[in-house]
Order: sequence, then C-alpha cells, then structure tokens
Amino acid sequence: MKKVILALALGLMAQGAVAKTLNVVASFSVLGDIVAETGGDRVKVTSLVGPDGDPHTFEPGARDSAMLNKADVVVVNGLGLEGWLDRLIKASGFKGVVVVASDGVQTHTLEEDGQTVTDPHAWNSAANGALYARNILAALIKADPQDEKALKTTGEAYITQLQQLDSWAKAQFRPIPPQKRKVLTSHDAFGYFGRAYDVTFLAPQGLSSESEASAQQVASLIKQIKADGVHSWFIENQLDPRLVRQIAAATGAQPGGELYPEALSAKGGEADTYAKAFRHNVTVIVNSMK
Repeated sequence: MKKVILALALGLMAQGAVAKTLNVVASFSVLGDIVAETGGDRVKVTSLVGPDGDPHTFEPGARDSAMLNKADVVVVNGLGLEGWLDRLIKASGFKGVVVVASDGVQTHTLEEDGQTVTDPHAWNSAANGALYARNILAALIKADPQDEKALKTTGEAYITQLQQLDSWAKAQFRPIPPQKRKVLTSHDAFGYFGRAYDVTFLAPQGLSSESEASAQQVASLIKQIKADGVHSWFIENQLDPRLVRQIAAATGAQPGGELYPEALSAKGGEADTYAKAFRHNVTVIVNSMK
C-alpha cells in the first residue's frame, strides 16, 4: 500500500514539474483577454494598458519595465499601434519572445496628412480576432511544449467561438439596407470592422487618437454627414467625447451609445472581454440602424 501511495505521489510531482504557467504580458486589454482565453489556466496575463486605457497615448513607467523583465512571453498588436513599446522592451532587459498577434492579417491603409498609414485596429473584425488567437496559441505552445494538448484544447475552442461570432455579426447586418449602414464615431478605429460587415464609419480624428482635426476638416465632415444622411453617433470608452458631440449637435445625428474599439471595460462591465466588447459593438450599431 505504501508503495502505491509513493508511486502516486511521485507521479503527481512529475506532472507538477511538467505543468507550467506562462507569465505573459500583453500590450493592451483587448490582447490581454485574447491571450487569457486562448491559454486558459496555463497562462498568467498582465496588460500594460488596462481597461478604458488608450494604447495610442500610453506612457510606460518603471513598473511596466519591471513587469516585462519577468515575462516569459510578450504579446503585441504590431502594425504601428504601440509606438512606445520598442523603447520599453529595451529598457526592461526583456530577452524572451515578442509575439506579433496581427501577423498574417490582410492590412489596409489610409491617407493622413499626405502620408499612407497602416490601420492597426485589425482585431475589430472577429475573423481577425480568430487569427490573433491562432498566432498566440502557436506562440504559447512553442514556449510551453509540454502543455501542447491542454493549450490546443482551450485555444481551438476559443478560435471556434470567434469564428462563430464573425458569422453572427454578418447575419446581424444582413437585413440592414446599405444606405443605413453609416455611423459617426470619435476616431478611425473601425476600418476592419467596416470592411468585414459593410458599414461606413465617419470620424473627426484619424487612426491615432493623438491626431487632431482642423476646423476645416470638421466643417467638411459635418457637410458630409448631412449629405450622407448619417443618423447615429457613438462615443468611445477610451476617448474624450466632446468633439464628436459637437459635430453630432451640428448635424442632428442621434446618440447611439458607447463603443469599445480598443479598450475593454473594467471587470464586471458590459465589455470586459474581447468577445463581449465585439458583441456589444455589433448590437448597438445594428440597433441604431433599425
């Protein structure tokens, strides 16, 4: 009997030695949730830019540098979103693997101030969200090959969930006439969403929330909104809503609610996961068009 107990104890100890919890740092809250859902209990995730935070204007500090120094894996969006990240990684002394979640995304660009700029907000298409999860899953397995089976079980189930979410979103917009699929938001964060679900978004600010619209650009946008018959406007949880409210007041557009394009809500809120935020965005936009 003692031998059986000893054998069981040794077996459990061996499993414990194999099992590993990866310490993962994600650049912002949306990515952090995708990593957590993909990795399940095999990952411990911390996001540098937390809920309701703006990844464009984030300024890292000593605490963030220390966090990166202890990480096994760092997950970033790429596509020019985290302009502050290279300096932070260098300052932290991080020697591990940096995973670019957007690898393989079919990007698109916009013209801003005479320059061609890549849109970094690829996750706002659920199909791209699934691609992010695939890239993250592959990186987690590479960092922890002993847990490949468990990681695949969790990660592939989540990827399927996001693929289903993409199909659901397309079905929600299908009955809406194309001429009604137009909304006003604070900045150009919904380019991939618009292309995936055939929605036109107008915004006073460019791809980065740091950009500022001139008086001439605002006047031109107001004229376009009136001409296009845009009836609904939305605030974004991570941005100051004053400018979009001023434009809406000048056009007669009606408030449609709050969107979560690049930051989750605080835990317990209506958009505290990537899937919930995406579903919320689709639902309020569709409701504004009915």
